[in-house]
Amino acid sequence: MTLAANLREALEQGRRRRPVLIGGDVLEEAGEPPTPAAVLVPIVDRPQPTIILTERLGTMRTHPGQISFPGGRIDPDDRDPTAAALREAEEEIGLPPHLVEVIGTADLYRTVTGFEVTPIVGVVPADLPLAAHPGEVAAIFEAPLDYLLEPRHQIVRRAEWRGRERSYYEIIWEGRRIWGATAAMIVNLSRRLELVA
Repeated sequence: MTLAANLREALEQGRRRRPVLIGGDVLEEAGEPPTPAAVLVPIVDRPQPTIILTERLGTMRTHPGQISFPGGRIDPDDRDPTAAALREAEEEIGLPPHLVEVIGTADLYRTVTGFEVTPIVGVVPADLPLAAHPGEVAAIFEAPLDYLLEPRHQIVRRAEWRGRERSYYEIIWEGRRIWGATAAMIVNLSRRLELVA
């Protein structure tokens, strides 16, 4: 069975087997609907699969310097979250949409900054000549899928935000700090896929 077929089957089984375990933060600012957004979770088809992640420029207005999946808000011209995620991945890292085998959607995630994010899981070929968008992306890198999905690497941290203590996930890989919404979406995915013991 191919990686894509295995992931598709695991995601479908996980959707039937378990409820959502991490739903994101509920915004306290009532009255403002969340902004729809989508990210691509690009899983690289290698003997030991990896996930492509980006490091945002430190000068970005929102989430400067953070590790994230390629993605962003859903534009009016996007037909659906998948189209938005593929468009953003092409813009941010030069990933051609036709090379992404879309597996399906993972659980919606609501961020404290007002976005409702749909993660689109896709499989991509190895060693594509990706290129970081100079105005948004400082670096593109791959991290091992099994490492990211391993629960013992998914550490719960606490911090004060807007006068209230909040919990968030953090995954450290080779000195890179993956945290917040990106880490939470990885944790959600790990619990859906159950590729770890």
